[in-house]
Amino acid sequence: MLIRTEAPADLLAIDRLLKNTFPTEAEANLVMKLRENGHLTLSLVACTDEGEVIAHVMFSPVTLDGQDYNWQGLAPLVVKEEYRNQGIGSDLVKEGFESLAMFGYPACVVLGDPNYYGRLGFVAAEQHQMRCQWEVPEGAFQVKALVDGEFSEREGTIEYCAEFLEL
Repeated sequence: MLIRTEAPADLLAIDRLLKNTFPTEAEANLVMKLRENGHLTLSLVACTDEGEVIAHVMFSPVTLDGQDYNWQGLAPLVVKEEYRNQGIGSDLVKEGFESLAMFGYPACVVLGDPNYYGRLGFVAAEQHQMRCQWEVPEGAFQVKALVDGEFSEREGTIEYCAEFLEL
């Protein structure tokens, strides 16, 4: 398996993977709109040795109370069904964290399963007096500092790019 940044030749495979995995086309449309509007910070794919795209993760900008601290939102993360439970999604996210930190993006947020994302170092946003712009179950909105001390003296509402409002 190879993890790399997406290439133009991957766009149709990513779109197909999203449409075949999620119950609606909302995630596929979101990814396309983020890409088209320049709100894609990092997009990674996992490929088989034969070059088939089997997983994808995207990171896009978020703000804290309207301030841009270069924080990123992880969404979506998708792994082709027959490749799940092999650590591929975790590997993609960890590779994303390394790249984001290397390029000066100090934190990441996610809205998702606390059991899954907790294994990747995310903690409930409430622990840092932060919250999602939407009403979500307690613990579902999570944060991870990629740089020590990033959450010191920061609190408030985290907002995603406008494209997320169209879901």
